[in-house]
Amino acid sequence: MNAQAPTAYGLSSEARNLHWLLTNLVDEVPGIRSVAVVSSDGLLLLSSDPGAAAAASPAGQPGAPAGPRGSSADLATIVSGLGSLTTGAARLMDGGTVKQTMVAMEEGSLFVMAVSDGSLLGVHAAPDCDMSVIAYHMALFVGRAGHVLTPELRSELRKSMESAQ
Repeated sequence: MNAQAPTAYGLSSEARNLHWLLTNLVDEVPGIRSVAVVSSDGLLLLSSDPGAAAAASPAGQPGAPAGPRGSSADLATIVSGLGSLTTGAARLMDGGTVKQTMVAMEEGSLFVMAVSDGSLLGVHAAPDCDMSVIAYHMALFVGRAGHVLTPELRSELRKSMESAQ
């Protein structure tokens, strides 16, 4: 599964580096089904490509897509909503900043981690994944990506995602 790289030639070196980091995360960490980076306003900035598997076989069939139903936009919506919910809960409980949220389900796991100024990294993983390995690699991604995710870069990534659709 590879990250979407919409017209990589037209992207800045920072944007290409983020695409590379996402591709590396997906390709190198066992159990990851799909990944989305979402801006603070809920817009998809980067994603892996669960849509490619969806075209190959109908849902529920062997070889069916491993990501959430539909598209990477669905994962972005879920990540954004869960991030908002947990931030609100932390505020009500005087819990400080939410660093990571994990949802364990029968058929998979969902991890959400703060990247920078409200941006979020979401990972949908297989049920048999090693949660600590995924959390560790997400933290590495956040450490590498967080400082370069400037307003200008977020705008560039948003535009590249829109042009890819």
